[in-house]
Amino acid sequence: MAFTPLAASAQAQVVIDPAADKILSAMTSNLKTLSTVSADYDADHEIVTLEGQKIQYSASGSIELDRDKGFRITRKGPYADVEVTFDGKMISLYGKGMNVFAQIESASPSVEDATREFRESTGLDAPGADFLASDPYAVLTDGVTEGTIVGSAIVGGVECDHLAFRTDAVDWQIWISKGDKPLPLKYVITTKWVTGAPEYTLRLRSWKTDGIDAARFAFSPPARAKKLEQVHADVTGELSLQAGE
Repeated sequence: MAFTPLAASAQAQVVIDPAADKILSAMTSNLKTLSTVSADYDADHEIVTLEGQKIQYSASGSIELDRDKGFRITRKGPYADVEVTFDGKMISLYGKGMNVFAQIESASPSVEDATREFRESTGLDAPGADFLASDPYAVLTDGVTEGTIVGSAIVGGVECDHLAFRTDAVDWQIWISKGDKPLPLKYVITTKWVTGAPEYTLRLRSWKTDGIDAARFAFSPPARAKKLEQVHADVTGELSLQAGE
């Protein structure tokens, strides 16, 4: 029997277990209804050395988002203590330990666009950005070729549904709290074609949806703070800072 383009297309179809898709869809639909949301997080970023050893770098912080007004993200790691804010006009990054800051004027008042600009300009991840997009289901399922339910699990004392998905480049897993208002509590991305298959792990906790004061998104440079000309992230996810003259 001849192998036709139609047969090839059929083999390439996305195969997501309907039950897994239902759980993911319910969680992302719940997130879309939230006009304000905040959470604390812990993130682990693995790298593989030239000698083949896996090293894991950890950081913690918080996320605060008002879809109409802006966001505030903090990140404290082994080398940097950083705060990023967006007030609808300006993206501001402040390095507390070094008392340095950088600012990017956003081309759009959209929180989603500002998050994208921040990531592209600095190379730094915005923890939880996939979940806080205007259409998180579309972001999460982009490129997915397979999705299944692994089973039930406990994360932070909360019973969750554990799902696993695959794309050509990465495999990813998500743990979603059970109940009427499901939320993501753990997210693991495995870069499978890189030697050692390093992982990025994000744990989210203390979710709140009861409003955020817009003043939280404002930034004024502290006294004697030095403005930076360049900001970018290194392979560990930490900031590399270069001050201007």
